[in-house]
Order: sequence, then structure tokens, then C-alpha cells
Amino acid sequence: MMRPLQIYLDDSEFERLEKWADARGWTKSRAVRAALRALTRIEGEDPLLSASGMIDALPEDLSEQIDCYLNETYIAEKRSGYRKKRRK
Repeated sequence: MMRPLQIYLDDSEFERLEKWADARGWTKSRAVRAALRALTRIEGEDPLLSASGMIDALPEDLSEQIDCYLNETYIAEKRSGYRKKRRK
């Protein structure tokens, strides 16, 4: 459940918040909530690290050999079988 919160900002803070939110297509409320989450994040709580271990059966040396594995799995698209005719 969302609960209302009233805050007071001086003119420059309000304008910075409005400009920042508008540049992203966000409401001011959304921008404040995002800032609050960023400022109060529990130390050591990294969303990327929390995803660690979610995929089973990955090679143990994946982080060390990522470029090698990416090169092995990259498949280039084949050229189309036709060409545009050039005008003379």
C-alpha cells in the first residue's frame, strides 16, 4: 500500500527535481521514490550480485573466460542470397 508523504523543497531543489524527472518521463513522486531506494539500500545489497547463481550449469570459469565463451557462441547472420542490381 502506498502512503502519502508531504515534503518541502526550496525553489532550486524543486526545479532540479522537476527537470530530472521530466528528462526521464517520470513523475516527481517516482523520482523521489527512486532516490529514497538508492539512498537507503542495505550495504552489500547489489541487485546484480543477487542474481548470481540463478542459472544452473554454467561453466565454473565463465567470469574469467567470458570473451572466449562469447566468441564460441556468436553466430553471424548469413548474407542474403540476392543483391540489388546496380544502375549503369
